[in-house]
Amino acid sequence: MGIRLSPLGVGVFLLLGVGVIYHLYAGVISNRLAAFRERRNVDLRDLLAISVEAAVLGGREVKKVHEEKGLKERSKGKTKEGANELLTMGDLQSHRKMYNLIKNTFPEVTVNSEEHDSVVDKEAAWSRDIPADILDKIEGGKEASSESVTVWIDPLDATQEYTENLVQYVTTMVCVAVDGKPVIGVIHQPFTGFTAWAFVGQGSNMHPRSSYSISPPSVIVSRSHSGQVKNYIHNAFGNSTTITEAGGAGYKVLALLQMPAGEKSSIDQADVYVHITFIKKWDICAGAALLMALGGHMTTLTGEDIDYSGEALNKGGLVASVGVDHKAVLEKLPSWNPEKH
Repeated sequence: MGIRLSPLGVGVFLLLGVGVIYHLYAGVISNRLAAFRERRNVDLRDLLAISVEAAVLGGREVKKVHEEKGLKERSKGKTKEGANELLTMGDLQSHRKMYNLIKNTFPEVTVNSEEHDSVVDKEAAWSRDIPADILDKIEGGKEASSESVTVWIDPLDATQEYTENLVQYVTTMVCVAVDGKPVIGVIHQPFTGFTAWAFVGQGSNMHPRSSYSISPPSVIVSRSHSGQVKNYIHNAFGNSTTITEAGGAGYKVLALLQMPAGEKSSIDQADVYVHITFIKKWDICAGAALLMALGGHMTTLTGEDIDYSGEALNKGGLVASVGVDHKAVLEKLPSWNPEKH
């Protein structure tokens, strides 16, 4: 006597079979997806170490080009304020070292550099060395997903001053932002060899100075549009306010900080850094991380946090401080719209 299965019975059997197969493989697929996601995470201490290495390598190129008098400067155009934006071989050579080193090591991470170049160096590789002071102060195992990370590179900050032989202002910088917030900042001075670094919430080789003032503060500003900003500062803090003009956003952040013991420095000192026109995020992200790691702030002129993801241009100006009441500084600032100046 034969066994006959109804169409319904066949359907149920097939559905049960599919269910068994699904349960057999669902766990395998889930584990593989989890492993894939895990591989896409990056260790932030590794990113700090490679950021230091990249900044130093870029700095060597900057110094070498300058010493060999091979700048070959040309104009990239003009800023909104009419200042000439220069490009030199120092910018390009530094960019090639810094960008390729980081991108080759962390290909899934977004890397934004001030410069753009078609030269690809597939051989550029991280040494895997972690400097002793980083090992001493920073724990490993702090991870972020590659998709959440944006790296900002400034291969040569203060290019104008570089061409004028005012090399004390020149820096190379790397910043790591996670979900738009600056987490790691590196500012390297090629002509002194000093490197400042910080990891927000973990540590830094820099310190706030022992004393600051806001009554009135000493303020450091850009050389490139000193007339407008001087009037703005005097309106905010009074005509007796000391104003220092300097090149390079990286240099101006270092002017707010204390160098490590034993490091000689000819950097100017200031209580507050103010910038009232447009500025690019690769100029300021590293400094923002350094200040935040030391309890300081870098905001727009109206006190808003700056998002270090997306477009490169910060349109809100900036105020940077550490060791003072940042809110009190902001309250003294006159209304100002950088987009109208």
